[in-house]
Amino acid sequence: MAKVINPFIVTGKIEPEYFCDRVEESARLIKSITNGNNLVIISPRRMGKTGLIQFCYDKPDIRKEYYTFFIDILHTSSLREFTYLLGREIYETLLPRSRKMIKLFIQTMKSISGKFGFDPVTNLPTFNVELGDIEQPEYTLEEVFRYLAAADRPCIVAIDEFQQIAKYPERNIEALLRTHIQKIGNSNFIFAGSERHMMQEIFLSAARPFYHSADMLELKAIPEEMYVPFIVKHFRDRNRHIETENVKKVYHFFKGHTYYIQKAFNESFADTSEEAECTLNTIQIAINNMIASNDTIFREILSNIPEKQKELLYAIAKEGEAERITSAQFIKRHGLSSSSSVQSAMNKLLEKDIITEINKVFSVTDKLFALWINKIYGGIYLVT
Repeated sequence: MAKVINPFIVTGKIEPEYFCDRVEESARLIKSITNGNNLVIISPRRMGKTGLIQFCYDKPDIRKEYYTFFIDILHTSSLREFTYLLGREIYETLLPRSRKMIKLFIQTMKSISGKFGFDPVTNLPTFNVELGDIEQPEYTLEEVFRYLAAADRPCIVAIDEFQQIAKYPERNIEALLRTHIQKIGNSNFIFAGSERHMMQEIFLSAARPFYHSADMLELKAIPEEMYVPFIVKHFRDRNRHIETENVKKVYHFFKGHTYYIQKAFNESFADTSEEAECTLNTIQIAINNMIASNDTIFREILSNIPEKQKELLYAIAKEGEAERITSAQFIKRHGLSSSSSVQSAMNKLLEKDIITEINKVFSVTDKLFALWINKIYGGIYLVT
């Protein structure tokens, strides 16, 4: 008997049949990058930025006519790491597609060409470069862009968590990248980021090099009227039952956040036998398991947060979405010390991306972390 594929994908490539909605967003993305524009995508982490980009990359016309590259720079901390990741992604993407472009890559990357090896079977160069081999990252980065400019078809380069470049110790990174991007005529860029205030500062501040240099797309929650039937249908198509009202409860519980909804139903589907019903209790157990599996990570995060910041974090987690957090009412309601203390703690938590602010409404960035805090400290965390 063939194994039933879990339709609620949470990692890796998502086939079109398991991809929910995003019709307008994907059309907008493709229109921008195929008409000579760059695009900024802003959304909370795990709302589906990566999935959307990869979904568009897999469109037949894009696959046929463009070279597509994707790097996630969240874990990087310097221009050297950025340059290394970009160079490796370009090399490894082109390796199976174009011998001509691979040879051109070796010829162009003179600053590290001595570090390449050769596969004795295929006679193709191998990317044996280590991070420490990039001794002059600015020069190597210039070579990478020179190579892109010489590509035999147009290129699309997606950089996820782009706000990270603002945290690099090197000065003028934004100006350096902007200069390279302006000069290159055959490549378009997608700048995706989850730290809203930093992304807006980079692209909407007149004092910054990337000011008004790209179209803007804010990725919001998939509408309830699209997401709920999608979930119900995939249960039904695999001979399982789930009540529409219970799906709606989960949607509202996670406020439409893509990853957490997908993960909750991925677990719930796995725990529902064929011809059986996925009940609210099944879903609650799945969510409890999601929270428990992150217990060690969350305790480690909490251990590195000072007490005053913890107090504000607990208050925001308890409210779910908190407004006017420096007001006397909010401070009194949660036993906080003062407006200035809250302001200071707020800035630190925003800087660490532990909380998020959208239109003056604050929430814990990781929804599971918020649920875990409420579970540990007596808040409500059940789907009802």
